[in-house]
Amino acid sequence: MTAQPNESQPGRPGRALPDTQRGMRRRNLSRVLHAVGAEGPLSRAGVASRIGLTRAAVSTLVDELIRSGLLEELGPERPSRVGRPGWALALSTHGPAGIGAEVGVDHLAVCAVDLRGTVRSRAVRYGSNRGRSPESVIERLTGLVRRVVAEAEAEGLWPAGLAVAVPGLVARDARTVVRAPNLDWHDTDLAALFPSDVPLTVDNEANFGALAELWLGDGTPSDFLHVSAEIGIGGAVVVDGRLLRGTRGFAGELGHVPVWPDGPECPCGGHGCLEQYAGEKAVLRAAGLEPGEDRVGVLAGRAAEGDENVRRALREAGTALGIALTGAVNLLDPEAVVVGGALAAVAPWLLPSLREELSRRTAGPACPVSASELGPQGPLLGAAHSVIRGVLDDPATVAERA
Repeated sequence: MTAQPNESQPGRPGRALPDTQRGMRRRNLSRVLHAVGAEGPLSRAGVASRIGLTRAAVSTLVDELIRSGLLEELGPERPSRVGRPGWALALSTHGPAGIGAEVGVDHLAVCAVDLRGTVRSRAVRYGSNRGRSPESVIERLTGLVRRVVAEAEAEGLWPAGLAVAVPGLVARDARTVVRAPNLDWHDTDLAALFPSDVPLTVDNEANFGALAELWLGDGTPSDFLHVSAEIGIGGAVVVDGRLLRGTRGFAGELGHVPVWPDGPECPCGGHGCLEQYAGEKAVLRAAGLEPGEDRVGVLAGRAAEGDENVRRALREAGTALGIALTGAVNLLDPEAVVVGGALAAVAPWLLPSLREELSRRTAGPACPVSASELGPQGPLLGAAHSVIRGVLDDPATVAERA
């Protein structure tokens, strides 16, 4: 399963529009979809006034988007004082769907999201993936994908793409997992393992979590550091509404920043990495709790009841997070730090020591730190919504497939 190029093949006289005309059409189709998605339902006249095109031009674009199954007409707007009411347009509840998938250390998850951002189907399978071969894990994940796609298709949807979140370093080709220490995967081409023709994108789970926070979070700024804290700890940097990926695509790898260089050995081969102090497994161990199905729920419950061992473990995890984040905050000067993942559920006991450590160590004013409202769902939702954003950004590709 490989991603297909967005542009049509050049060099076919009589079939392809000139680049400037074709590019303008693609951009205008996208502008119409984004306007309806952001402010809809809207009439054709309402869309025209918002994007600065003539009503005739907008009507042509709208008709194409309706034929492609991307827009639908809901019925006449409420009558106005002047003129005939227009027909209200909305993003379609049928047609393309974004399929998001997540490979976790102890679970697999898949969901389908329609153009309006509504989750239409979801499936989860719990069980350790640590030490399992990529082939066996992807075989299980493929079964979940097929189930979710079948449920989505029963509701009139079809998969526009599949995006997979993984807890590891992903190459810029968006298909190769270079290294995932907690899974023990190395140089694994996931695209070669999926038996499907649906376009595939693979990315780090923290990156997808950060995108979900950017797109779905309430009041999230356009410049922030995102921390995804689960069994492992990932990080992502968003600058001016875009992911900072780095030269090789590995930017934001926070979990293996050394907090105490002489500390315990980490699966990555280093010593004293942040994951050894603030990862979910490390916090449970420090709190004297055994791993279980609802590990974080147990932590939150014990902390709320006043269990001092649990509270101390969470304070120490927050301190370690603060130390690891100090360099990034000093270097990048973000507007905020957002902590997501499973440990967002224990934010009342985790964040105070994190804030204190950051405030003590950073050169400038204190950086706001908050917990994500999306919690552990962030990477999965971010993956699915990345497919939907791709459709909204370039609907011509879908129109050509319809």
